[in-house]
Amino acid sequence: MTTSRSEAARSIRRAPVLVPDCDCPLCPRLVAFREANRAREPLWHNAPVAPFGDIEARLLIVGLAPGMQGANRTGRPFTGDYAGDLLYATLLEYGFAMGTYQARPDDGMKLVDCRIANAVHCVPPQNKPLPIEINTCRQFLEANLETMPNLRAIVALGRIAHDSVLKPLKLKASQAPFGHGAVHQAGAFRLYDSYHCSRYNTNTGVLTPDMFRSVFAKVKAGLD
Repeated sequence: MTTSRSEAARSIRRAPVLVPDCDCPLCPRLVAFREANRAREPLWHNAPVAPFGDIEARLLIVGLAPGMQGANRTGRPFTGDYAGDLLYATLLEYGFAMGTYQARPDDGMKLVDCRIANAVHCVPPQNKPLPIEINTCRQFLEANLETMPNLRAIVALGRIAHDSVLKPLKLKASQAPFGHGAVHQAGAFRLYDSYHCSRYNTNTGVLTPDMFRSVFAKVKAGLD
């Protein structure tokens, strides 16, 4: 019996796209910003930043977007700026990373049972993505959630990251309001909220290292 081309096409399982193409055209404002950055700093990454860590991990950390001097420059999430200094120090302390963080992608540091992604994969002007850009990029975050077979815990760094994961988790904002230290159950998953580990938040006292560590202490206890 012969098989038609359409039947053959339907039989192919297409792997979900976990990160946009390096020249992703979906967000015109971010495309223009990317091209300007490439012209100014041709040796920087200046492209969508892929998630970091094992797809088999039980923990997914979701940030806002690549930082200009951090991931946009180095190509690895939270690498090269203050937010990464606090995040990776905390992950090392709680056993979610091993090695030495040296703020560069070839430092040899590895994540343990942990993966890091962003709500928006390209650096936005002034670190402020527009709602349409957040919504457009959510498809890649959803693909990461769907392809992590052992996922049990999600840490949302900031309100935008929190809001971005609510839809794929099928949670309403009224069911899971954002708040530092809050824990929300979503079926088999637990969503942990934290203020973003940005320099602004730590300099103003909105987030202290102890507050940040307390979130990962909860995550560690929940996974053990």
